[in-house]
Amino acid sequence: MFLVTHPFWLVHPVRWIWAAVISALGLLAAAHAFETFAHMPPCELCLKQRDVYWATAGLGAAALVGIRLVPRLTAARIACGLLALAFLTEMGVAIYHAGVEWAFWRGPEACTGGSHVHVTLADLQAFAHGKRYDVVRCDRPAFRFLGLSMAGWNVLIALKLTVLSAWSALTPLSEETPA
Repeated sequence: MFLVTHPFWLVHPVRWIWAAVISALGLLAAAHAFETFAHMPPCELCLKQRDVYWATAGLGAAALVGIRLVPRLTAARIACGLLALAFLTEMGVAIYHAGVEWAFWRGPEACTGGSHVHVTLADLQAFAHGKRYDVVRCDRPAFRFLGLSMAGWNVLIALKLTVLSAWSALTPLSEETPA
């Protein structure tokens, strides 16, 4: 009944930081599950998207420690603003990746079949012994669901997380509001 009478309880800055950290870690867990159980290895841009989520989770965790050291609501609001910027960065990386998949622009040569693919000596030795070396292409999505690839869905998810983080940073609350 509480969620019906207080539908925006999550936008309290302290609660939102917890939700943002859990969201980032949940998305990382989902990405690793696709890799492990669905046998969909990540491309270079997928790994960059994961890096942003790791950084965002670290930022949120540091914010949770920080709100114990300085005035709670002020630090939480600043942290929510920083989380909004981090999720906005994630959205930018996801838009770039989705644009590469839809051939709106060129992607990195290392994962779109360019001429300057980095190959190490260990890769050449493994190839010489019969191991096949496949580069996961950034311009070919592993699958699409409802017309969107994982990068496309990530754009929508990052947009939602950006909006909620900014909303949480800007929502007027009193210091007495319980978290």
